[in-house]
Amino acid sequence: MKDKKNKKLKKRIVNIIYTIIIIVLVLALGFSIYKIINWDKDNKRVKEQEEEIKKITDIVEVDETDNKNIEVIEQKEEIAKENPYWDFIKIPLISVNFDELKKKNSDTVGWIKVDNTNINYPVVKCSNNDFYLNHGFDEKWNDAGWIFMDYRNNPVNFDKNTVIYGHSRIDKSMFGTLRNVVKQSWFNNKDNHIIKLSTPKENTMWQVFSTYKIKAEDYYLQNKFSSDSEYQTWLNDMRRRSQFNYGISVSTSDKVLTLSSCFDTNGTRVVLHAKLIKKEVR
Repeated sequence: MKDKKNKKLKKRIVNIIYTIIIIVLVLALGFSIYKIINWDKDNKRVKEQEEEIKKITDIVEVDETDNKNIEVIEQKEEIAKENPYWDFIKIPLISVNFDELKKKNSDTVGWIKVDNTNINYPVVKCSNNDFYLNHGFDEKWNDAGWIFMDYRNNPVNFDKNTVIYGHSRIDKSMFGTLRNVVKQSWFNNKDNHIIKLSTPKENTMWQVFSTYKIKAEDYYLQNKFSSDSEYQTWLNDMRRRSQFNYGISVSTSDKVLTLSSCFDTNGTRVVLHAKLIKKEVR
């Protein structure tokens, strides 16, 4: 009798375990389907916003023949003749009309464009670094988020280090193509090494001097420095971290633009640093 009772009890326990496993698997499958549907929905909304933005935004190229107010930033150290810097300073800036963008979203502070990537977006900024992690340009919930500037930065007068963030999306939207900057093929194409950033006050161009991967930290995001010595140490550290040698020096008179995004789900970040080489006050 005891054996029969034990067998029945074991069978009941096994059935309960199987039932729990099936329920867990069904819930996991349901959650995965839910996430996939939402991911697809978010991507579609991002594409819709991109199309809407393109329709209302005028972007023109500006060079010295159009405007004599363009300033090439003085370099503290001599730059080699073979450095692409000499070609970069001849490339036109972009100038964006922000009137319609501001009507759509008053948080708009600029427009960033990186050649040979999909990075070509308006930049927003609010009172924290959380909101645009999961809200689109239309300020509605969207896990794709948007491209945003660090809330501690001044978009009118650039800080020593101005930081712009964006998600690394699988569909290559937002900063999904920023991961390219740690590939040898990306580095080999010198045309990739500039960033154009237009704001309501200035049109600017930045030359890349460092790209790398690193575990999440705050050091590369630092934007306030107590002395030139501290800033130079930071600049040297950022330059040394680079996966490639861009042949560009940086000094305390330089202003830096930092792009940051996730590289994987393990907390690794992909980071790009560039220095201001050319600007036009609007």
